[in-house]
Amino acid sequence: MNNTNREEILRVSGLKQYFKLGSGRNKSVNKAVDDVSFSIYKGEVFSLVGESGCGKTTTGRTIIKLYQSSGGEVYFHGTRIVSDVKSAKLAYKNATSEISTSKASDLQQYNDNLASGAITKEEFDSKTSEINEKYNQKASEALNVLRQAKRDKRFESIVDESSIKARQDLKSQPRYAEIEAKYAEINKEIVDRINELQLKVDSAKRSLTNTEGSSDKDEVKSAKEKYSDVQKEMGKLQKELKLNAVRQKQDVQLYKYSLTNRNRLLMRKMQMIFQDPIASLNPRMTVKEIIAEGLRINGVRNEKEIDDRVKIALKTVGLVPEHASRYPHEFSGGQRQRIGIARALVVEPTFIIADEPISSLDVSIRAQIINLLNDLRETRGITIMFIAHDLSVVKYFSDRLAVMYYGHIVEMGNKDSIFDNPMHPYTLSLMESIPLPDPEYEKRRGRTVRYNPAAQHDYSKEQPTLREVEPGHMVLCNTEEFERYVAKIKNK
Repeated sequence: MNNTNREEILRVSGLKQYFKLGSGRNKSVNKAVDDVSFSIYKGEVFSLVGESGCGKTTTGRTIIKLYQSSGGEVYFHGTRIVSDVKSAKLAYKNATSEISTSKASDLQQYNDNLASGAITKEEFDSKTSEINEKYNQKASEALNVLRQAKRDKRFESIVDESSIKARQDLKSQPRYAEIEAKYAEINKEIVDRINELQLKVDSAKRSLTNTEGSSDKDEVKSAKEKYSDVQKEMGKLQKELKLNAVRQKQDVQLYKYSLTNRNRLLMRKMQMIFQDPIASLNPRMTVKEIIAEGLRINGVRNEKEIDDRVKIALKTVGLVPEHASRYPHEFSGGQRQRIGIARALVVEPTFIIADEPISSLDVSIRAQIINLLNDLRETRGITIMFIAHDLSVVKYFSDRLAVMYYGHIVEMGNKDSIFDNPMHPYTLSLMESIPLPDPEYEKRRGRTVRYNPAAQHDYSKEQPTLREVEPGHMVLCNTEEFERYVAKIKNK
């Protein structure tokens, strides 16, 4: 698959996530994710597969910033959301050291030329001025790179000057004019209805006045009921008018929030579906509160809008609006996972990290959840990073996949390339472990040989790197293995 003309949603470069273990003499570091790089393109399903403990979930959590990364960079919609300040500091230190050495060498050369009489004092002053300007510019560029890395590390809290100016000059913004026009039109319709209803109120009041002292009780009762009904309807319209004033104010506040929180709203476009549908839902909150929490965090205050969006999210995942008032314990495992998906969808993301969303569900429910995710991808164009260890599901659901082993990607490529031509020994081991619906074959197959990196690789002379053995198919290997893999593909 050619990715050159496709829109890149996510780019992960050299991502690292280390955890410190123990203390004192027993102190050690667990490299859960170590130098992982890949890209995900718009509309595709990119799967991350491997055995338990290989770093799949940690990779997803680090990308969405639930963990603070130990190194590497992540770009989302072209914006750097995770920066490597440590590497930037080291690069700045090396750059300043190199600049200092080169500058001293150049200046010494002109000092020698001045001493020998090869150049005049005026020429010396001119050249040294050029050298100082040249290396000061390089030092400034190196410092800017470091400052940008530090800035991007806290990018969610940064407000640019254009946003501040737009907020100060709010009434001149097109979006503000749209909000004003929207409520002006709605309120005009309500006012017109109130004016029409006022005629009915006056008529009903006259009828009620005329029946005073009448001996016909039914006529009096009918007049009272008619007058009461039109009064109630009038009250509802007047209340709606007041509510619209509140809603308009809330929409303006939300627009103000969006102006000064653009980076935070960018992160809203990335959501996660968690592995355990029970642990990921607060048992003290109703379904509505759980789903609406993301909206409230991101500045939505309009209760009518919140109710509408929660209902739409519930319908999208196959639940009904009546479920909104219930608590998580009242649902089955599959329904809880649907609630988790609705929570992710309600903020209208473009990218979802699905962390083994079907591993704790029954087989029949798994198919429903996978089909639901597939529908969301096709109808809404959502890009999905699917974390799993079930290769049969991955083969059905994904477009591209990466195989992880102990924090490293060992093989990556199109689904067909990897399933048809698995190259890395660990990938082969995973493929052999896939059960087939054939009892006789399963009896004959015997035990799968477990991958042993010490016995199957010799990296004493050359360490492995990810190399392209065929277009779009990357394998972690050294030169000797690379040549063997390429030959294997050619001979097929």
